[in-house]
Amino acid sequence: MCLAIPVRVTEVLPDNMAKVTLDGVLKVISTALIDDVRPGDYVILHVGYALTKINPEEAERTLALIQEAAMSDLT
Repeated sequence: MCLAIPVRVTEVLPDNMAKVTLDGVLKVISTALIDDVRPGDYVILHVGYALTKINPEEAERTLALIQEAAMSDLT
């Protein structure tokens, strides 16, 4: 099973790369598959590659559902 998750771009780097964050974890990813990435954008991340942009509301909803699912596994 593969999982792609929304992450927020914190910095655009040279050579189609960007820094992203998820729950305080920073990672450098490739943005070669999408155009016009800017800090503050949310992108769908899969195996180190941004696949597409996602609107912030949808990203937050998805992250909340993932968090909720993780919490239900603990109970």
